[in-house]
Amino acid sequence: MGASQKICAGRGGMGILTDTRTVSLPTELCSQIEKKFGPKFGGLEEILEFVLRELVRNDTAQADENEQRMIEQRLRDLGYL
Repeated sequence: MGASQKICAGRGGMGILTDTRTVSLPTELCSQIEKKFGPKFGGLEEILEFVLRELVRNDTAQADENEQRMIEQRLRDLGYL
């Protein structure tokens, strides 16, 4: 896997992405993804970037919810709630 620099035009607008990686995926999987989602995104890289960003965002939101529950429980234990 190599690092490279490319210009990306996507839903977020134009920008320069640095420190990108090349990923190998099965051709059949790529073809199915492009066929199903390609018209909505413009290409496989945009689809994969969107999905991976959503996964990271959801994990962060879940961690925030867990932290909120812990804080609320501590406040209950201390008698503030």
